[in-house]
This record gives sequence, structure tokens and C-alpha cells, in this order.
Amino acid sequence: MKRIVLALLAASLLAAPAMAQNAAQVDRAQNGASCPKCNLFQADFNNRTLKNKNFAGARLRQADMGLGIFNGTSFAGADLRDINGSAALFGRVNFAGANLTNANFVGAYLEHANFSGAILSGVNFSGAELGSATGLTQRQMDQTCGDRSTVLPRGLRIPVCVVH
Repeated sequence: MKRIVLALLAASLLAAPAMAQNAAQVDRAQNGASCPKCNLFQADFNNRTLKNKNFAGARLRQADMGLGIFNGTSFAGADLRDINGSAALFGRVNFAGANLTNANFVGAYLEHANFSGAILSGVNFSGAELGSATGLTQRQMDQTCGDRSTVLPRGLRIPVCVVH
């Protein structure tokens, strides 16, 4: 009997839904409100302008930020794993301590962005402008990839992305 109860408990935990986004928080953020520590999982910010906002500590995993304008925004300590930031403007953005694992920044503008302590494993910077970005180390860059058009701060290099 004990095994059956444990099996049912384990099955219910495995079947539990992933922590879904908070629709009210997503709506406020999409309409231009700052939303630190909000749950914006898979939010659609495609082609939106959200300048000088505060999303520090927010959960933006798998958010679509492509073609957006986020200049001056703080994503410090945020969960930005698997985001699409392709062709977006992230000038003077604060990514300090953020988790950007597997983020897509193809063709993104990241001038003067702060990457101090950010996790950059698997990030694609192909065609990105990072020439004046701060807080980047070679160790971080070794975990990313880019192409010949990726612009980096002086002294840093980036592995070439491998297409499978």
C-alpha cells in the first residue's frame, strides 16, 4: 500500500504543470510597466518598445523579444534562458548576474550593455554589436558563439557557431 501511495504521489508531482506566466504581470509589462521579479515566462515582447524599464530578477524564460527596443532596461539577475532577442536593441541594458543560457542575440545591438557575472552558456551572438559592452570575460565568451560579423570588445574572441 505504501508503494502505491508513493507512486501516486510521484506521478502527481511529475504531471504538475510548469510554473506558468502571470497573465496580469505580462499584460502590464507589455503595456510599458516595469515589472521586477515578475513571472513573464514565454511572454511576447516581439517588436515592442520598453525603454528604461526594470525587470530585475524577473522570469523571462523563453520570452520573444525579437525586434524590440529595450535600451536602458535592467534585467539584472533575471532568468532569460532561451529568449529570442534577435535584431533587438539592448543598448545600455543591465544583464549583470542574469542567466542568458541559450539566448538568441543574432543581429542584436548590445552596445554599452553590462554582462558582469552573467551566465552566457550557449548564447548565439552572430552578427551582434558588442563592441562597447562591459563585464565580458574571455571565459564567458568561450561558452558562446558568433560569426565574422560579430563585433566584440577589444581583446575578446568568440567561437564560430556550428550549424547542424
